[in-house]
Amino acid sequence: MMTFLFWNMRRTQRLDILCGLVREFDVDVLMLAENVLSAGKVVSQLNSLGTGGFHYNSGQCERIDIFSKLKDIHIQPHFESKHITIRHLKIPDLLLVIAHLPSKLRNSNDSLAFYMAEMARDIIKMENKMGHKLTVIVGDLNMNPFEMGMVAASGLHAMMDRKIAEKKQRKIQEKEYPFFYNPMWSLLGDASHGPPGSHYYWKSEQVTYFWNMFDQVLLRPDVLPMFANSTLKIIDRVGDISLLNRNGIPDKNISDHLPILFQLNC
Repeated sequence: MMTFLFWNMRRTQRLDILCGLVREFDVDVLMLAENVLSAGKVVSQLNSLGTGGFHYNSGQCERIDIFSKLKDIHIQPHFESKHITIRHLKIPDLLLVIAHLPSKLRNSNDSLAFYMAEMARDIIKMENKMGHKLTVIVGDLNMNPFEMGMVAASGLHAMMDRKIAEKKQRKIQEKEYPFFYNPMWSLLGDASHGPPGSHYYWKSEQVTYFWNMFDQVLLRPDVLPMFANSTLKIIDRVGDISLLNRNGIPDKNISDHLPILFQLNC
């Protein structure tokens, strides 16, 4: 079993919380956005936990930092841009797409939808190059699961229903579009077993969702035999430290995003 954790840290300096997450959940692959902590300091502190040797898996994507129990040779970058890094994990054979996409504060939903379509094309090119569709996307996508860029066939085409995703693709006007499965739908709302979302934001407009599910994991159908929905969690507490404030929303003194955790049986 391999455990993955993603967190948009929002430039927090709380290395104690980061180490607590890794120790408590026995994380194997740690993926961070908006990290301002030095790689050397993070590696040193993680390795002092006695949970296994961590490495800083460097790359050219300036918005993502990766620390893992895998040496660089086993988690190699195959495509990188300003907002995404695509890593080939050799054990297991997996394409791991880690993203921190442009902010809604400076981009319209239409612009983000076009960005998703471009990202989807880059992923398909890489899958064709690798000869398989064992692909996982994880990160701060800055869109909710129900928004156009997430569900459109020419976007990420991410379905809420596992059975639909298992059909692998659908044809529209003679062109095949592959599915992703998006299990984050099951965690959206206050009837879920954790927080209603991964990010909280409101503004004085006619439409505001308050809770958003910007931080997500998406899986190609070929990965689903390795994934159980029960392993997917939004983390709101690390030991005795709550990541929520007294109003029950993410504590901005730590980060306005909550970490997401999932496991693959590989």
